[in-house]
Amino acid sequence: MAGSRADTLLQRPSGEAYETAERQSSQYKPLHSFRLAKGDQKHYQQQYGDMYFLRLAMLKPAVDEIAADAWDGSEIAGENVRRVERVLDVRQGEFCWVSGTVYKDMPLKPNILDDISKDHWISAPPPREKYISPSGQDQTMLEDESGRLRLTGTILQTTMLVTGCIIAVMGTENANGEFEVVDMKVPDLPRQPQRWERDESSALLTNGAGKTKIEDQKTKSTGGKMAIVSGLGISGDEGDNLTLDLLTEFLIGEAGGNSSQQEASKISRLIIAGNSIMEATPLAPRDDLSDRKSNKKYGYDSATYNPVPTAHLDGLLATILPSMPITLVPGESDPANVSLPQQPIHPAMLPHCRSYATVPGSDEAGWLDSVTNPWEGDIDGWRFMVTGGQPINDVFKYTEGEDRLEMMESLLRWRCGAPTAPDTLWCYPFQDKDQFVIDECPHVYIVGNQPAFDTVVIEGPAGQTVRLIAVPAFKDTGELLLLDTDTLEVESVLFQLHEMDDSY
Repeated sequence: MAGSRADTLLQRPSGEAYETAERQSSQYKPLHSFRLAKGDQKHYQQQYGDMYFLRLAMLKPAVDEIAADAWDGSEIAGENVRRVERVLDVRQGEFCWVSGTVYKDMPLKPNILDDISKDHWISAPPPREKYISPSGQDQTMLEDESGRLRLTGTILQTTMLVTGCIIAVMGTENANGEFEVVDMKVPDLPRQPQRWERDESSALLTNGAGKTKIEDQKTKSTGGKMAIVSGLGISGDEGDNLTLDLLTEFLIGEAGGNSSQQEASKISRLIIAGNSIMEATPLAPRDDLSDRKSNKKYGYDSATYNPVPTAHLDGLLATILPSMPITLVPGESDPANVSLPQQPIHPAMLPHCRSYATVPGSDEAGWLDSVTNPWEGDIDGWRFMVTGGQPINDVFKYTEGEDRLEMMESLLRWRCGAPTAPDTLWCYPFQDKDQFVIDECPHVYIVGNQPAFDTVVIEGPAGQTVRLIAVPAFKDTGELLLLDTDTLEVESVLFQLHEMDDSY
C-alpha cells in the first residue's frame, strides 16, 4: 500500500493538458452622483434647513400628480375633496388634500445638548436603540414653507413614516386643530432605466463600430456573478485572520477542487459595502491625554491611533486585487468622513493597493474603485445603488417594526436615500440640490451591515422591478453573497470555523 502510494508521488510530470480557468469579466460604469467639491469649494456655514425645502421642491410635483389622479373628483359624505396648496390653508370640517414634509416630534431623539455635553466631556446618555416614546408622546407633523400641521388617524399606526419623507395626505381638520388623515400617498418608484440603456446611449454618439462593441460586451457579460460582502470588521487580532483567509481563498479560486475553481471564476467583481475596519476604541479623556507623554512614531501617536487594522485591510485587498476588481464602499467605522455622503477612502491609507486605484482626475475606474457612500453605478447594464447601512439603521430607530426590507422599500418609494438626514443622521448641507433624492430607480438596491441576510423583489406602478438585498456583517455571520448578473438571484456562501473538542 505504502509502495504504491510512493510510486504515484515519485513520477515524472504528466503531459496531460489542464484547462485554465479565466475570470469572468463585467462591464463597470460608476456614476459620481455623490462626489463633493474639494478644498475651498466645500463649505459648512450654510443652514441645514434648506435641504428640506429643496427636497420638497423636487418631490412635490411627483406626489401631487399621484394624489391628483387618486383623489380629484372624489366625494366623501357628499362633499367634494379639494386640493389646498399650503398646510395653513386647511379649513376645519372641509375635506381636502395637501402635500408636505413629514416631521416626527419624538422626545427621545438626540438633540444638540447631547453634543455639547460630549464636547465638554460631561457623561452623555448612552445611544438609544429606538426613539419611540413608551408613554405615547410622539407626534407626526406635516410641514411646508408656510407652517406645520399635526396629523392624526389610524392610518398613521400602520404606515411607516420618518422625518424628511415627502407625502400627500387626504382628510379633514377636527375640532382639536389636528388633521384627521383618511388616505395617504407617496412619490413611489421613479423612472427605471432599461438594462444597457446607458451603454447604448453612449454608443449612439459613436459610429457603427461602437454599437458592435456594445453587443460584444453583452455577450461576454452573460453568466457572471457578483460577490457582495460587508462588515469585515478587521481589528488586527490574529483571531480574525483564519475566516478572512478562507474568504480570500474562495474568491481567488484557491479553495476546493476544479469544480470550485470554475465556480469562483464566474465571480467578476467584489463589492465591499462598508465597515471593513472595526470601530476604533474610544479615546481617553483630554486630561489623561494632556498628562501622557507623547509617543509619536512614523508620524502618528501610537497611544491614540492603531494602524494595524488598516494594514490588514490593505494586505487583504492586495491579495484579491490581482485576481478580480473591487468596489470599496466606506462605512461608519471606516477611515473616511463621518457625514453622508462619505467620500472615498484615500489611496494613501492602502499603500499596497495604490497601484490598482483610480488615477486622480480620471473618470476611468481603476481595478480598485474606492467610491462614495452611497454609491450608484452600472454593472453589466444593471443600475446598482449601494450604501453602508447608516440610513436604514437610522430609520430603524423611528419605527416599531424590525423588517429591514420594508424599510428599504419605503426609502425607494419615498424617493429619498437618506430621509432622516440631517435631522438625526449627519450629512453635508446641500444648497442647490438634495443629492439623496433618487432620480432614477435602481435595479439592485444593496444595504450593508444589517442583522441578517434577506432579499426580495418589489414592483413599481410603471412595471419597475427592484432586487432588495440586506447584507449581513461578515464578522458576525461569516456570509458572502453571490448575485447572478443574468437573473439577479442571490445565494449565500457561509464560512464557519469549527472549534476542536478539548477531549481529543
